[in-house]
Amino acid sequence: MTVVTRRIEATPKVVFEQLSDPWLYAAWVVGAAHIRGVDGQWPEKGAKLLHRVGPWPVSIDDETEILEAVPDSRLILAARGWPLGEARVELELRAVGDGATEVSMAEAPVSGPGGALDNPLVRAWLRARNKESLSRLADIAEKRPTIMTTARPLDQG
Repeated sequence: MTVVTRRIEATPKVVFEQLSDPWLYAAWVVGAAHIRGVDGQWPEKGAKLLHRVGPWPVSIDDETEILEAVPDSRLILAARGWPLGEARVELELRAVGDGATEVSMAEAPVSGPGGALDNPLVRAWLRARNKESLSRLADIAEKRPTIMTTARPLDQG
């Protein structure tokens, strides 16, 4: 598995709240371009997130399914992007310091052509992509609550 870790200056509860909002998935997952819908109660086991992956006009409609969810602690996903295949993505949240969270993101191909392409170069690309995904998740978890609580109406004049 390819693993990256990042400290996020927000509690595990706040980080998991962001992961629990399926409409934010495309905002933090690099490569996800559009959320088409949600099937089931995300993030409950078996719920599916219907998404589009990749840039238009070569994007692919597929889905990601919750395999396991432990609130404020763990989320395991089956991320599909056929014809490339399917990957298992594990997100672990651990409280550290004073209100911070260490988030570990592990990913490995589990089926399809992507598994045959598993090599050091692809793993380096996955590390870079997932590092950026965790950076985006950190921005949302660290800054979104402040923005939402301090939002003011637009000036009408």
